[in-house]
Amino acid sequence: MTDRFTEILDNAVGSPWVYVALFAFAMIDAFFPIVPSETLVISAGVFAASGQPELVGIIVFAAAGAFAGDHISYFIGRFAGDRWLRDASEESRRKRLVAKGRHLLDERGAPIIIACRYIPGARTAVTLTSGATRFALAKFSFFDGVAALTWGTYSAMIGYLGGQAFEEQPLKGLGLGLGIALGVSLLLEVFRHQRAKRVTA
Repeated sequence: MTDRFTEILDNAVGSPWVYVALFAFAMIDAFFPIVPSETLVISAGVFAASGQPELVGIIVFAAAGAFAGDHISYFIGRFAGDRWLRDASEESRRKRLVAKGRHLLDERGAPIIIACRYIPGARTAVTLTSGATRFALAKFSFFDGVAALTWGTYSAMIGYLGGQAFEEQPLKGLGLGLGIALGVSLLLEVFRHQRAKRVTA
């Protein structure tokens, strides 16, 4: 059964359509975070250790999809933010939240946009906020380009290293890759939580 499942996976990731899937999943995940794009990128990276698909192709298509999806989220935030603020008074909680978000992005835009790309859910929140606060599109695109490329490289390389460690057993390689990714995500979340506590203290 395991051998059959591995064979099915081999056939799937060996198809050129895997690059289309990588792009689509990464794009949708940016504004609909239920879609597990990291899992797909890591899985493709595991099989790239055996030659198919190509590691560079995985990185390029995953990063391009993430970049496109983040910009969709940005423009959703810009459109929805205008509607959300239209009837709000100058002293309303809505205006204060947007002002706070704008201040944080103006002060620490690059690290926030880049770091949050690695945290499912948080990346959607920060891209929506960037749009809602009308954070400069040129700056957002630059920082998000760095974030998308490093995220694509990181996710693919985790899978690739797992695939190399278990070259004849790709399912074990996938388990290792997903375990590393989960561990890094948990560490980032703990760090973010502790930092938020210090800021509000």
